[in-house]
Amino acid sequence: MDYKSQILTEIETLPTSLLPDVLGYIQALQPQVRVSKPVLTKKTQSPSDISNSVIIYTDGACTGNPGAGGYGAVIINGDRREELAKGYKRTTNNRMEMMAAIAALQSLADKSQVKIHSDSKYLVDAMGKGWAKKWQANGWRRNAKEMAKNPDLWQILLDLCKLHDVEFIWVKAHAGIAENERCDRLAVAAAHQSNLSEDDGYVNGG
Repeated sequence: MDYKSQILTEIETLPTSLLPDVLGYIQALQPQVRVSKPVLTKKTQSPSDISNSVIIYTDGACTGNPGAGGYGAVIINGDRREELAKGYKRTTNNRMEMMAAIAALQSLADKSQVKIHSDSKYLVDAMGKGWAKKWQANGWRRNAKEMAKNPDLWQILLDLCKLHDVEFIWVKAHAGIAENERCDRLAVAAAHQSNLSEDDGYVNGG
């Protein structure tokens, strides 16, 4: 007779009045298993997915095209506002438009959701409509006969746009848009400074 059968036989010989106490004692000897409710935690967002919302206005200016040029940019990041400007000895208007956007994006310390407002169709369409990416994929050729201009700056812009979520928005020039007008004044003033820098990309053929 095994151990369990022996216990059952002995229980059957006990007076009925003692059965509840004996059964309660046996039940108390059984291992107790506690099932705890799972603790639900909120899924936290990775810091790399958190973006600042940044508004940027840019403009470029050039005297002669090519000639002395400058760019201006206004960066609005929350309650912070920053202005950038720089002038070059010999460059083009398109390069100044592009360099304004580059300088503004390079000034951002964190991954951001960015809206760049520019009155340059050249810049806005090439980036917004994917033309620059196509030129890059085609070895910087616009078509079978024509090379894309300013590949050095397009490459920098495309790389910067991988770091941020960037939207390019066209605005009409000299239409009373305060920040666009401010960028224009910054760019013109920068182009007329005495200590102008070299635009190495233009000098070396872009």
